Parts: sequence; structure tokens; C-alpha cells
Amino acid sequence: MTPASTGASTTVGAAARVPAPSRASDSRMTPGGPGYRRMSLALFLAGMATFALLYSTQALLPLISDDFGVAASEASWTVAAATGGLALFVLPMSALSERYGRRTVMTGSLAVAVTLGLLVPFAPSIGVLVVLRALQGAALAGLPASAQAYLAEEVTPRALVTAIGLFVAGNSVGGMSGRVITGWVAQEWGWRTAVAVIGVIAVACAVAFRLLLPAPRHFVPGSLRPRVLAATVRAHLANPLLRRLYAIGALFMTVFGGVYTVIGYRLTGAPFSLPQGVIGSIFLVYLVGTVSASTAGRLVGRLGRRGALYLGGGTTAAGLLLSLAPSLPLVLLGLVLITAGFFAGHAVASSAVSKTATRGRAQASALYQSAYYVGSSAGSTVGAMAFHSGGWAGTVGVGLLAVLGVVSITLLGTRAARVAARRDPVPAH
Repeated sequence: MTPASTGASTTVGAAARVPAPSRASDSRMTPGGPGYRRMSLALFLAGMATFALLYSTQALLPLISDDFGVAASEASWTVAAATGGLALFVLPMSALSERYGRRTVMTGSLAVAVTLGLLVPFAPSIGVLVVLRALQGAALAGLPASAQAYLAEEVTPRALVTAIGLFVAGNSVGGMSGRVITGWVAQEWGWRTAVAVIGVIAVACAVAFRLLLPAPRHFVPGSLRPRVLAATVRAHLANPLLRRLYAIGALFMTVFGGVYTVIGYRLTGAPFSLPQGVIGSIFLVYLVGTVSASTAGRLVGRLGRRGALYLGGGTTAAGLLLSLAPSLPLVLLGLVLITAGFFAGHAVASSAVSKTATRGRAQASALYQSAYYVGSSAGSTVGAMAFHSGGWAGTVGVGLLAVLGVVSITLLGTRAARVAARRDPVPAH
């Protein structure tokens, strides 16, 4: 399904002046071609380091609560502050990437983030820990939008969904491995040692990323003038399709952030009473997200963009309902479905943003990432508050409302496409 078929314009304003390469002389990377494997591995590692650092405290929240003597709603700020910092700074960082290059900004962001990651274990109080995490999230803001813009410029359109899916798969592997490792390390040596280990792993990923990522060949520097940036942002926000995709990303992440912030508290309590190491291993279900994200391209090919989003939302809702059962196998199956639905929906929505915005791609991706991580912060905070007041059922209720929002917005897109088809029955080429 092309952007034109949704009835939404793909024009993002004359202020953003990076033209798309012509297909006749397309020298961008393609699967099996020169540099594609190095690029895929480099961005997979960058995505892995980003999620491992961003959510390094999420599986450890019960231990952090005990160490500092704070409630779940307070400890959850160590996650919400990091994602909130990223959401606030992703747009300014994307502007820097338009001027100084995607690879330069990604490298600098990772360098600062891993340095802060090595300081996090020494936080003397919950307040200092939250501040360090907020700074870490702000530093990581240079990664997501710049990575998607790099892919949109350097990879052929046919391979774009798959390439972004691999980057998102790196997110899932980072999120999974970070939580599994921290769970077992924390059980033996405490949460501080656990986050220190994640910091060291992230350093290795950052170094490998810089060595592997091919130099950009299609990047054209843009302007840092506020008027140019503001015009580009306004143009993106005026696009109905992009607005819907931003909202969908935020709502999907609201579900995911709430579930995985609170799940540790649920599984440490009755009737499960699981030890920290076992709870960390629960995050192995992220492997399902790796698969669903990396196959998003095929899913869109079969069902179309909206069909894939309906499937992602329905799968997520089914998982939420299953997780209400007082049976550990059913809770795990629910987490599997939530994870599969979320990562598929996220990969589809984020790749659609990159394909829709033919100009000012870094800003288009930045707006998506900002909405996405606002959703994560909201999910972490509201999900923890709902758990405090209504238990796991409260958190599930928040998630179901967010999924209802995803389905409703996708229905609006379906209606807009039908109206556009009646107005212009000739397919766009």
C-alpha cells in the first residue's frame, strides 16, 4: 500500500531540501549487495545497545524499591525519566543529524550514553539515579531518528521495511538480553553490579557499531536554521497519515511500557513469588519480538499496512486478556502475544513513516520516536499507578484502552483510504 492510497499527501514542505535518489541511477544498498550486511549488523548492535541501556533498570525495579525504600510508582521513574529524556531531545538531535550527518550523531550519542551508563551504578539516591537516567535517555535520542533516516537514504525502498525491522529486532534483543542478564546478575550481586555489566556490554556494542557502519553516500547536509526546522515539522504534522502513525506508535508503546514496567512486581508477589533471576529470564519472550519485527515486511506484503496494524493490535489485546489468568504458563503466553503484537505494529508504523516522508526524514522519524517514547513514559508511569491502585487488572485495563486507540485510528485510516479511492479511482504510481 503506497502512501497515496491512504489519501494522505507525502509532501513535507519545501524547506526540507533533500531529494530522493532517482530509481534509474539508484546506488543504494540492497540485500546481498555491498555493505548491506555490515550496515545491518552495525545498526542491529546500535539498536541492541539503545534498548539495553534505556531499559536497564526496568527488570530491577523491585530491588531498586527495596534498596531506596520507595514504592513502585517512584521506582518506575528510573524508566520514565530515561524514555522521557529521549522523547524531549529526539527532535533537536535529529536536526543535528541533518546538519552534521547520521553516523556522526549516532556515534556521539552512543559515546555519551555508555559513559553515563558506567556512572549509573554509583547513584547514591533515587533522585540522583533518576537524573542520570534522564540524561542517558537524552543522549540516546540521537540514535533512533538518525538510524531510520540513514536507512531511508542508504537502502533501496523495497528493502526499507526489512532493514528497519532488523534495527527494531536489535531493540528487542537489547531489551531481552539486558533484562535477562540483569536479572541473574542482580540475584547474586545486586542491581548496581547488574547495570554496570549492561554498561560494559553497551561499550562493546558502540565500538563495533562505529567500526562496521558504512560511510553514508546519499546524505546531503541540511540547515540548522530554526525556521527551516519549524517549517519541516509543521509540514509533517500537517500530514494526516503521519499524524496517525505517530499516535499509533505512542499507543503501542503505552501498552508495552506499562506491562514490562509492572510485570516484575506481579511475578515477585503471590501467587507466583518468583526469584529475581527467573523474572529476568521471563524477558526471553523478547525473542518473539525479534522475529515479528524482522518479518514485518512480509506481513505488510500479505495484509497491507492497515491489515498488519489490525493484526498487531488484536494480538496485543489477546495477550493482555490472557495475562489476567492466575496461571504462570498463561501469563507467559500472554506476554508472548503482547510482545509479538507490539514489535510487529512498531516495525510497520515506523517503516511507514520513513516511506511516507520523502524529505526531512530525520524530523519525520524524530516526531515518531518522540511520540513513541512519550507513550513509553506514560505507560511506565500510568501502568505503575494503575497497578498500585487496582493490581494487575488495572495495568491491563490501561493497555486495552491503548489498543482500542490503535484500532480506532487505523479504522480512520481505512475510511480515509476509501474516500480517497472514490475521489481518485486511478492507482497512484
